[in-house]
Amino acid sequence: MTSSEEIVRAAYRAAEGDVRDLKGWRDSFTEDGVFTMMSTGDRYQGETLGDLLTGMFGVFPDVHRELLKIHPLDDDVVAVQLLIQGTFQGPFPTPAGVLAPNGAKTSVPAADIFHLRDGKILTFDCYPMMNIRMAQMGVSFDFASAVKRASGAA
Repeated sequence: MTSSEEIVRAAYRAAEGDVRDLKGWRDSFTEDGVFTMMSTGDRYQGETLGDLLTGMFGVFPDVHRELLKIHPLDDDVVAVQLLIQGTFQGPFPTPAGVLAPNGAKTSVPAADIFHLRDGKILTFDCYPMMNIRMAQMGVSFDFASAVKRASGAA
């Protein structure tokens, strides 16, 4: 029998930039399995499970997850501390327009929580520190404009 840690490690491996095994990634989930990007609330299930990875490969083709600590909490729950690393080499869509790539190296702290059922991933919740990724990509938040906009709306 495959351990919960081995199941999680295999899913991460399928999602590496040098592997890109979208079928293997999708097959690591149960039929009703769900991947949620907690920073945006976006949920992926079934055929859409590979959508976030495809987008990630377009922006960070060399994406790599450095697994710092894997904590199997029981047979069906695994918590992971990691760094999501990659080089900003592709266009990054934002609500304000597309951010052009600049070759910046990123290393984003994240925590992932997996719930497993019958040897497959039932839910995968990813908690990346997006503010750190944006800063590493060269995005500075314009707090002055936000304060000005808020006071003008009051």
